[in-house]
Amino acid sequence: MTLTSPRISSIRRLLLALSLGAALPLSAGAATTELLNVSYDVARELYKDINPAFIAAYKQQTGQTVSIKQSHGGSSKQARAVADGLEASVVTMNQANDIDMLADRGLVAKDWAKKFPNNAAPYYSTMVYLVRKGNPKKIRDWDDLARPGVQVIIPNPKTAGNGRYTYLAAWGSVLKKGGNEAQARELVGRIFKNVPILDAGGRAATTTFTQRQIGDVLVTFENEVSMVRKEFGDNFEVVYPRTSILAESPVAVVDKVVDRRNQRKEATAYLNFLYSPAGQEIGAKHYLRVRSDAVMKKYAANYKPIQLFTVDELFGGWRNAQKRHFDDGGEFDKIYQSK
Repeated sequence: MTLTSPRISSIRRLLLALSLGAALPLSAGAATTELLNVSYDVARELYKDINPAFIAAYKQQTGQTVSIKQSHGGSSKQARAVADGLEASVVTMNQANDIDMLADRGLVAKDWAKKFPNNAAPYYSTMVYLVRKGNPKKIRDWDDLARPGVQVIIPNPKTAGNGRYTYLAAWGSVLKKGGNEAQARELVGRIFKNVPILDAGGRAATTTFTQRQIGDVLVTFENEVSMVRKEFGDNFEVVYPRTSILAESPVAVVDKVVDRRNQRKEATAYLNFLYSPAGQEIGAKHYLRVRSDAVMKKYAANYKPIQLFTVDELFGGWRNAQKRHFDDGGEFDKIYQSK
C-alpha cells in the first residue's frame, strides 16, 4: 500500500505526540529533588515544620520542587547509620562529635563547622529537669540527682547526644563550682547508679518517664519540655539547675552523597534556610535558642536565664571528651560497669 503525504504527516504527528507523552513523566520526575535529612531523636516536630516551609520558599525562589524525607534516632546511632551506608543528603545532629566522625570517614568536609555560621549550628539548647507535678523529691540541682531514692531517666551516653550532654553537664557542674576531676567523677557515678533504664535515644527516655511512669526526674533538652507538656498536659514541672551545658545542634552537607546525586545546591539551600528569619522563627517556636537576636528577643519569655558552659571550655572540645569519656573503656564505661 502506498502512503499519501497527508497520511505520512498524520503518522508523524502521532509519533511525535507519543514521544512527547512518554517524555513527560521523566521530565516531571527529574524536576523533583529528594533530600534525606538524617537527624536526632528529639528533632521530629521541628523538621515537620521546617520542611514544608523550606519547600515552599525554595519553589518560590527557584521554581524548582524539592521533597524531603526524615530519619530520626539517637544522634550517635544515626551518625553510625550514615557511616554504614544510609544515604543522607544532610545531617542535623545534636553534637559536633557525631559529624566529626563522618568527617573522619570522608563523608563530610573536614572543615564542615566553617561551612555555615556559628560553627554550623543554627540552634542550641541546654539540659534541664522535668519532674512530677509538685516536685515531690525536691530536685533543684545536679547534686539532687545523686541522692539515694531518686530515680533519674537519662538516655545512654554511648548512643544518644542527649545522654552525652547530660553526663558532661553533671561533670562540668562540679568543675564550675571549683571542684576537681575526682569529685566530678564521684558525682556522675552516683547519678548513674540512680538510672534504672538506659534508653537508646532521648525520645525513648521521654516515653519511659511520661508514659511508663518510671523515674522521678527526666534530664532532657530544654526544647523537649514544651513537647512533653503539650502532649501530656500539666502533670510535670521544669526545673533549671544553677549551671548547665550549651548544647549546640550542628548541621552538615554529606558531600559524597550530594555530589553523586547532584543535590549540592538544594542541600546547601536547605541548611541555609535554618538561619533565615523564617527558619529561626520556627526554631524559636519549638523552644530552641536561636542565633537571631531579633527572634530571641521576640521569644524571650520562653527562655530562663541560666549559666552555660561549653564542651570546649571544660573538656577541651568534643574529640577529647569523646576519647576520654565515651569511647569503649572510657570513663563512662568504668562508671557504669561499677554500678
